Amino acid sequence: MVKNKKKTKVSIIILTTNALVMIKEQLLNVAELDSGNLDIECLVVDNDSGDGTEEAIKNYKLPNMKYKFIQSGANLGFAGGNNVGIKDSIKRKVDHIILMNNDLILPKDVVTKLVKYMNENPDVGITSPKMYFAKGYEFHKDRYTDKEKGNVIWYAGGVLDRENIYSTHRGVDEVDCGQYERTEETDFINGACVIVRREVFEKVGLLDASFFLYWEDADFSMRVKREGFKVMYFPNTCMWHKVSASTGGSGSPTNDYFLTRNRFTFALRYAKLRTKFAVFRDTIRLIFIGRTWQKWGAIDALLGRHGMGQWKHR
Repeated sequence: MVKNKKKTKVSIIILTTNALVMIKEQLLNVAELDSGNLDIECLVVDNDSGDGTEEAIKNYKLPNMKYKFIQSGANLGFAGGNNVGIKDSIKRKVDHIILMNNDLILPKDVVTKLVKYMNENPDVGITSPKMYFAKGYEFHKDRYTDKEKGNVIWYAGGVLDRENIYSTHRGVDEVDCGQYERTEETDFINGACVIVRREVFEKVGLLDASFFLYWEDADFSMRVKREGFKVMYFPNTCMWHKVSASTGGSGSPTNDYFLTRNRFTFALRYAKLRTKFAVFRDTIRLIFIGRTWQKWGAIDALLGRHGMGQWKHR
């Protein structure tokens, strides 16, 4: 008698903070995902929202997978909040953990295709799919025809400029004409959606909560590579991202503070000595000529403040 093949266990972790409308929309989308022959659970981690999130979705029911609500009890940031869910999932020995933003539009096959790819490639540690701007959320809305909107790339792999410590998304703002259809290694995954093999967390550790927000995905990718796992871009499935719906766009106070501070931290860890000096000089300069929250980001970077830092006093 042939024994039933063990189902692959998958945790989808969605972090939310004061975004009740978005998380409810996301859960409606999750309820439509194909589960295939997978054993899937969805964990929503709430970073101490004050908008009624816990009361509204604590006992939510999904028709296609198990559901669990976790209250973190504080605003732990992207890394810290996700770590709460990751630790909870690891206790149940899931095979893969998928981190998802709460502002995504998902195709039905995203989970099944990501898991299939990981199961077929045991040397791969982490993978992110292709990501588009959700229609109407493009950085340059006037640049595109209505037909092109929804087909504008936000992420087709991560590119890290190691000489200057800047990160960018390959293909960003380009209309997709099939130019990034090859599955390949990439400098960093994107934390908006990433699948991670459980063994990676067990060997590499969790996301670094000291970043709080931004650069933690690049830092995690570097650590994963150092342990010998591959970091991959996978275009055979995709999603649409309501970019900056929760944090504001480029030049917002959130971006100014955390990108400035965490670039400095990343440089100290991974850059060449010459590049460290250049980033140090840039950080000093921003104290004098930067926007308000760039200045605070630079000050906290030089003082070694992590976590929420000066941002908690905004």
